Amino acid sequence: MSIKIGGAERFSLVDFPNHVAAVLFLQGCPWRCPFCYNTHLQSADSQQLLDEEAFFEFLEKRKGKLDAVVFSGGEPLLQSGLENAMQKAKDLGYTIGMHTGGFDAERFAKVLPLVDWVGFDVKAPFDEKHYQKATGSQTPLNNILDSLDLLIKSGKGFETRTTCDPRLLSIKDIYTIAEQLKARGVENYHLQKYRPIPSDKVSTETMCDNFFQDKNLIEYLKNTFKIFDIRN
Repeated sequence: MSIKIGGAERFSLVDFPNHVAAVLFLQGCPWRCPFCYNTHLQSADSQQLLDEEAFFEFLEKRKGKLDAVVFSGGEPLLQSGLENAMQKAKDLGYTIGMHTGGFDAERFAKVLPLVDWVGFDVKAPFDEKHYQKATGSQTPLNNILDSLDLLIKSGKGFETRTTCDPRLLSIKDIYTIAEQLKARGVENYHLQKYRPIPSDKVSTETMCDNFFQDKNLIEYLKNTFKIFDIRN
């Protein structure tokens, strides 16, 4: 069973902490987050795809120079062939990473045993209406929470991160997210700066920076999580 590859990064030091990785950007996403930077990956029907066999031939040749393969998106969990692709990369000796929003807990449970590390995107406070607004979808919040709980209980390495789009989130919302994550046992959290996409005619640089210039918020997050940082 194949996967649809919308793009690839053949050398990355930032997509899997402490690993030299190749990144597969899988085609298709069930969400329409207003701040999405990869809108070209949203449609599952795109014909501009990379050849899967050719990419795995590349991985075969790069053994010993790369040590990980990260399955990103779009949303990897949308791909029915994800488990097979992960196993294929693992059989080549690679460590497996994944970036996900956790929209399908059942699929997540199937691939989680193959994954060594997960970057888990937290879009908004865990409130049904707020989360659906942030994802532009009707995905039930319980799906996301079930995925997060599976990840926490798995013992796998992971981080959680939130993109601070001022159109969707306030400083108060970040406090709420932090409290909710801490209550679930999360110890690794990151804030990502939102850089206005071309269609955003509202957000200013000052609005985007407000989250990171709030000293009380940053101090709170540093004290709340074992690992916390800001990503520009």
